[in-house]
Amino acid sequence: MNTRAWLFLLPALAGSLPDSAAASATIHLNVDLTDAPRQLFHVHETLAVVPGPLTLNYPKWVPGEHSPSGPLENLAGLKFSAGGKPLAWRRDLEDMYAVHLDVPTGVDALDADFDFLSPMYGGVYGQSVSATPDLADLEWNQVLLYPAGKASQDIVFEASVTLPVDWNYATALEPGAHAKGATGFKPVSLDELVDSPLIAGRYFRRVDLVPGGGVPVHLDVVADAAADLDISAEQTDRFRSLVTQAYALFGAHHYDHYDFLLTLSDNTGHFGLEHHQSSDDRTWQDYFTEPGTMLVGNHLMPHEYVHSWNGKFRRPAGLWTADFNSTPMQGDLLWVYEGLTEYFGDVLAARSGLWTPEQYRELLAMTAARMDNRPGRTWRPLQDTADEAQILYYAPREWENWRRVQDFYAEGELLWLDVDTKLRELSGGRRSLNDFARAFYGMDDGSHAVKTYVFDDVVATLNQVQAFDWAGFLHARLDTTQYHAPLDGISRGGYRLAYSDTPSEFFKADEKRRMTMNMMYSIGLLLSTENSSAGTIKDVLWGSPAFKAGVGPGMKLIAVDGRDFSAADKTTLKNAIIAARTSKEPIKLLVRNQDDYISFDVDYHDGLKYPVLQPIAGVAPVLDAITAPLK
Repeated sequence: MNTRAWLFLLPALAGSLPDSAAASATIHLNVDLTDAPRQLFHVHETLAVVPGPLTLNYPKWVPGEHSPSGPLENLAGLKFSAGGKPLAWRRDLEDMYAVHLDVPTGVDALDADFDFLSPMYGGVYGQSVSATPDLADLEWNQVLLYPAGKASQDIVFEASVTLPVDWNYATALEPGAHAKGATGFKPVSLDELVDSPLIAGRYFRRVDLVPGGGVPVHLDVVADAAADLDISAEQTDRFRSLVTQAYALFGAHHYDHYDFLLTLSDNTGHFGLEHHQSSDDRTWQDYFTEPGTMLVGNHLMPHEYVHSWNGKFRRPAGLWTADFNSTPMQGDLLWVYEGLTEYFGDVLAARSGLWTPEQYRELLAMTAARMDNRPGRTWRPLQDTADEAQILYYAPREWENWRRVQDFYAEGELLWLDVDTKLRELSGGRRSLNDFARAFYGMDDGSHAVKTYVFDDVVATLNQVQAFDWAGFLHARLDTTQYHAPLDGISRGGYRLAYSDTPSEFFKADEKRRMTMNMMYSIGLLLSTENSSAGTIKDVLWGSPAFKAGVGPGMKLIAVDGRDFSAADKTTLKNAIIAARTSKEPIKLLVRNQDDYISFDVDYHDGLKYPVLQPIAGVAPVLDAITAPLK
């Protein structure tokens, strides 16, 4: 529980209500997860009310998702009653997330009952699968209604959950009163409740990441099988180092305790969602037990952990709203919120040993190549990917390189590497983005109070670290359009983006884990290798040889140069690309486009190409200094 926030909230409530009224105004919420194995969350809520019109909201704008993504479509069975008698309700005709009631005279408490139909297929974030027969991930914003017209920080909830027998749980909420088989938590503001998800499961493990004492940080894990909880001592040490390196970077923390809430399952969605005192991290079930999976998956938790500083404690003003419904969030600074978090998260993964310096460079090469082969940069500036984030999070991934989606993550990382190496260059190596981190996030140690920022605050802090035209520097990278990505940070770091005919360790692990074949940098194709959809073309690079031949996303590759392409034999296409280097003949692709079979001639003869970073002779390897652990 956020003790400071709670102590601050009580006087605010007491100032407007008598003590007894303040207590009765607390909303009581119980979520019954005993039916979670079949994706049903049963909800009972009791609200203090006064007679007259009442509007209740279902959270629409979800923090961290940066969009009006509250999964309203999954709320069902909604019923209201007072004193055991049903009350009629009607949805607002303009705002689907609001319902209206008339509270009868003499009624001071309202009961609401409904089910949350947790998704069974697909989707992202709240639209993805959150429950299996052995575990459940609970996001409180999905299972509550709250009175309109009040700031969310001024609404108090006392929540509880009812769990299946023999399940354990973890959450940043502090234990409270238990009743009728339910696990209760201390009262918190609506803001803090939504900011404190819960994981529960039959197979559970908790790992102490600060065993020597100090501010508690834990890694809490639920999985579909007991064997998947097998974290090694070496892996544990690296996560402990992550905490140490984060403190060294920022010089402060902004939580009473922190919990990595990690879900390991191949049956749930895979993503991360940041919170102030925890993170909702969901990844593949063999994360701890398969080295390639851990290599690819080690990006997740450092990123979400950095968000406790960048995104929760310090937050763009446009993403800090009074409630979850009345004011749309504005994502124009997501290149800081997400882009800088992407940069610091990956750097911390290297500094803590979750990646080796070489593995960090391999990932950076992949990021640079993806953004450097982004034809959509010729029409959509980076700034617009942030401005339109609320739509782009849910955009189709076909033609992604032409459409551009949330590029403020990947290109944002390149931008901040550019800033870091520029700081080092201007200061002769005396200052860096580490100094910016301590200046921008290192104040008010232990405080939970949110501090918002605007563009000028970012520029002012950069100038505090090292005087320069940072506003012009940033605008040149945010507001302009050109084909190629900003790679100056890599070259100042002592390396250059190049292409090899042999994939890196990281590239191979990424293809295997994501079940893809990435030929984007040769003929221009990204294909699925998953058995059920092997050969399906996921994307085509705009302007590439495959694009010019007429190939498009959604088609299925059947044969290459007359030889079958199948999940069992994924070498057919690679062998054809290799053979074409010494031939003038085009590569012949037979594809199925819905009900039609079509042959395309792809005129390509430059061989296999996989991104790598090559050292630049005579230039200091600054990237190596950036990834070195801080003392």
